[in-house]
Amino acid sequence: MSRKSKSNRRHILIRYAWIVGLIILLAAGILWNLVHTTVIHAPDWKEKAMVELSRKDTIAPERGNILAADGSILATNLRYYTVRIDFRSERFMELKYRAALDTIADSMARYFPIRNAKEWRDHLAKPLSKPKNERPRAYRLISNISYADYMRLRTFPFFNIRNRNRNGLSTENRIRRVNPYGDMARRSIGGVGATTLCKEVHGISGLEKALDTLLFGKTGLSKKVPLTKGIVNWTDIPAVPGYNIRTTIDIKMQDIVENELNDLLSFCNADWGVAVLMEVATGDIKAISNLEKNPSGDNYIEGMNRAVLGFEPGSVVKTLSMMIALEDGVVNNVNEVLTTGSAFAYAGGRPITDSHGVGSLTVAEVIERSSNIGMSKIITRKYDSHPGGFYHRLKEIGFLEPMHTGIAGETVPRVDSVPSNRGGRIALSRQCYGYATEIPPLSTLSIYNAIANGGRYVRPRLVSRLTGQGVDSILPVTYIRDRVCSEANAAKLRDMLTRVVWGEHGTGRRLRNEYVRIAGKTGTCYMIEGGAYNTSKKRLAFCGFFPAEEPKYSCIVLTCNPKQNAMGAASTSGEVLKNIALKLYSRGMLGNSSDYRAEEAREDPPTLYATASKSKHSTVRSELAVNGPRKQLAHPAEVKSGVPNVIGFGLRDAIAALEQAGYNVSFRGAGYVASQQPSAGHASAKGTKVTLTLTE
Repeated sequence: MSRKSKSNRRHILIRYAWIVGLIILLAAGILWNLVHTTVIHAPDWKEKAMVELSRKDTIAPERGNILAADGSILATNLRYYTVRIDFRSERFMELKYRAALDTIADSMARYFPIRNAKEWRDHLAKPLSKPKNERPRAYRLISNISYADYMRLRTFPFFNIRNRNRNGLSTENRIRRVNPYGDMARRSIGGVGATTLCKEVHGISGLEKALDTLLFGKTGLSKKVPLTKGIVNWTDIPAVPGYNIRTTIDIKMQDIVENELNDLLSFCNADWGVAVLMEVATGDIKAISNLEKNPSGDNYIEGMNRAVLGFEPGSVVKTLSMMIALEDGVVNNVNEVLTTGSAFAYAGGRPITDSHGVGSLTVAEVIERSSNIGMSKIITRKYDSHPGGFYHRLKEIGFLEPMHTGIAGETVPRVDSVPSNRGGRIALSRQCYGYATEIPPLSTLSIYNAIANGGRYVRPRLVSRLTGQGVDSILPVTYIRDRVCSEANAAKLRDMLTRVVWGEHGTGRRLRNEYVRIAGKTGTCYMIEGGAYNTSKKRLAFCGFFPAEEPKYSCIVLTCNPKQNAMGAASTSGEVLKNIALKLYSRGMLGNSSDYRAEEAREDPPTLYATASKSKHSTVRSELAVNGPRKQLAHPAEVKSGVPNVIGFGLRDAIAALEQAGYNVSFRGAGYVASQQPSAGHASAKGTKVTLTLTE
């Protein structure tokens, strides 16, 4: 072997030696790290693994729904999606995307009209103007769309490609609390959200807050579990969904109340208004609306829940004072005459006056005429020596207790227990007609409801039922007190309140109507600003019930600071209550729509007109199950020429007969044809107008 060959072989061996040495060193390093990890520091790694595997995450429960009385959803959870495009996905089909841009833009503009077709095209094409390596990985296409909208989007050209690596589509989703009926009873239903103290979503206002423990449910727990193919999340304790809560809200009534209140507030340009409609027998709150002027516009929006906040009530509290006077025997004869005069300086205080004072009036007229002097004279007759006794009577009947309606922010009435001195006596003389007190509208309504209910003091409620996993609980009607006054005294009070509207001197005379008799009381109170009454600003209230003869619903309306058109309690709040009553009546919601089958057989059952065929009469009678003797209008005598005889016909049959004969028709009235002009048989030219007069 030559010297050169030996030298080359030596160099090759040296290189191999270096390579083998490096391999050995690398293997030694690997072996060392293996020993170091699995033997020397095995306890440390095992501890870290156990920490990770033992870590438990909470599972948020599904929040319960809030339902209307008929089961309609007022608040529920919906999942909303944000759709993004990855323009740098590995196999993104750019050429196909560019070719479909116009079609995609047209589809997006049609189903998501937040942009027009041109704007959508610009939005879709914007990332393509950048170099490929600078294009976004998560370009937002559209946000907050429902699952149905997302599935529709997936049918659009290019987006219907199922391989997300080719079209780049990805989604994010989150749960949102939604109110399908918008602002309807929004404040009473309330809202949800996270806070700085708690990242979980809980109720922050209204029913959502007051009943949060029921709606929220119970959180679950999950942990990491090692399986063959990796570590997965394992549900250790499943989350328990919240209860579905059925409220007493009637959607139709809520719509009526909100619209009537909104119309009145807009008409008189008031600051805010409150209206609550309650069922007399059960205390179910059928509708509740709290509207205030929109700071950013001229319309009204759902605002602070003032139905449960305290305000000086004004004269509507006189009914409560009169009830106590009747129950305590302070007055027995409602026709007793009281001398009132023009002023009453009780206990040397500032004289009490009436806006429409008279020299004398009866006890019943104290409510009818809304006399401050009369009410003060009645109450101080008993509590002159012990003014605080009036407070104790209010406490005794339960008026000062929490109602637990389920409405967040509920306050209790504030009526001070005054001392037995001159100051206490003066305060008492004001308290009895509504001043120096703070009473929530709902508390005032509860007393009127009790009077309408024969003296039984039912508790107002907004929740009637709970449903959930294995639970279906109907909440019973409850009572603050079984009775706050006798049936006899309740009847006297109902008569007094009816006279407010129907009496000769009633302060609510303008609320009379021929369909629904309303009973109630007006109330006016000046607003306090800077520690003193501002006589240019008023809160106007009307509280009552209807129909007066058999009360079915009670209602209170409060209007704050009207500035034009209507300035009195009856012409503002009273008008809202009257219109609510009339709307309920017109829709048959006051028990005024009867079933003909429930009526007894009449001696003169309905007469069926304008049909020549007896078989048709028989069919109609059979279908309607009309009992009793049969009567049939004689078919009008036929005429051989000229204008047909349609006397006794219904409008539809009369028009058909006349038009078939070639005549035009006009009519007035309703019911059946009583006369016609030209008369039957008249030789009038074709095209002549025949005028029909109809009567019931």
